[in-house]
Amino acid sequence: MTAAETATADRYSRFAELEARGYSPLYDDWCSGVSTDGEVLALLDTLPPARRQPVLFLAAARFVGAPLGDYGTFRPFVVAHWSAISQVMMRRTTQTNEAGRCAVLLPSLAAISADEGRPLALIEVGASAGACLYPDRYAYDYTPGRRLAPDGGSAVPPLACSTAGGVPLPAALPDVVWRAGIDLNPLDAGNDDDVRWLEALVWPEHAFRAERLRAALALIRADPPLLVRGDLNDEVEPLVERAPTDAVVVVFHSAVLAYLDPAGRARFRDTMQRLAGSRARPVHWLSHEGYGTLAGVAGAMEKAPGEADGRFVLQHNGTTVARTGPHGQSIEWL
Repeated sequence: MTAAETATADRYSRFAELEARGYSPLYDDWCSGVSTDGEVLALLDTLPPARRQPVLFLAAARFVGAPLGDYGTFRPFVVAHWSAISQVMMRRTTQTNEAGRCAVLLPSLAAISADEGRPLALIEVGASAGACLYPDRYAYDYTPGRRLAPDGGSAVPPLACSTAGGVPLPAALPDVVWRAGIDLNPLDAGNDDDVRWLEALVWPEHAFRAERLRAALALIRADPPLLVRGDLNDEVEPLVERAPTDAVVVVFHSAVLAYLDPAGRARFRDTMQRLAGSRARPVHWLSHEGYGTLAGVAGAMEKAPGEADGRFVLQHNGTTVARTGPHGQSIEWL
């Protein structure tokens, strides 16, 4: 293998071991197969490094029509349809819009609203189609814990989340009076092609997530949020200024910062630390990212040496408060 193929092989092997294993047997099988397949690795390495992401490749292959069989079935499809798959990988980006992540954000959102004595104005960076901007419209099933639902119920299936460590679950859902998102390429919940791409990003065994996505997109179509096209570093402060002054602003993101270069992450970190520390108006910052993404933030947790863990880290104003499942399936309060 070339050095580039070795790097890509390691990337796919790690994804199989840390993220897919025990959560998606099919993606575990496919990525394990890719990690030792010189021909497929060589195809992936014709793309820019940022376009070789496992999730992007897997979704693009399924978007083009890859059958949900074992690697022996998947591989010949990829080779035969590489031109179409690579075009999708160059045109699209990983924009998983998982409403389930609201389950791990909700305890912090409710606490912020209660502590400030104000309703919430939400700003999501990397918003995709905006499904995570509706934490007040979903029902929740925390185990152990409690069930929560908006008045009148929700058309979206309850967001199931296992809990550990004494999660401070709210007694009621917070009031959200304004919601906005930023994305380089916002997706349209009313566009069939965008919806098909979002469905391709749902892991194949997760039929419950696909059902939840469709219901959340119907909610968005009925009451669309403000979605701003642009770079998060350019647009976040102007959006904070546009938020209603009688609400507490919460800027949040989930699985976004890994797609920024180090300079972009540092710029965003500095902006959010400044905004969260300002006395001009209450602004809070919730980060839901992989280990090590927020280097340089005091109190941010790094992965322990030798720890094999695909979970995310939830931070409030730079201080770690929980470990979570990346799709919102679990939360361990620290």
